[in-house]
Amino acid sequence: MKTTMFKFLSVLSLILVLSLPVKAQDDFDPPEDDIPVDGGLTLLLAAGVGYGAKKLRDNRKKQQDKIS
Repeated sequence: MKTTMFKFLSVLSLILVLSLPVKAQDDFDPPEDDIPVDGGLTLLLAAGVGYGAKKLRDNRKKQQDKIS
């Protein structure tokens, strides 16, 4: 029990000591070139819808073949 507690406290103190120098970055420069993401996301969404429709159609066709 004591060794488990000692290991736990050792790891906890090591994590706390190592995390002290980490600071959040608060001074960001404003981005100079804004990149529109809408076009790529729209294409990915359309591809996903098409892929899902194909899978649904294939599954329905397979179920129809099993029934017949």
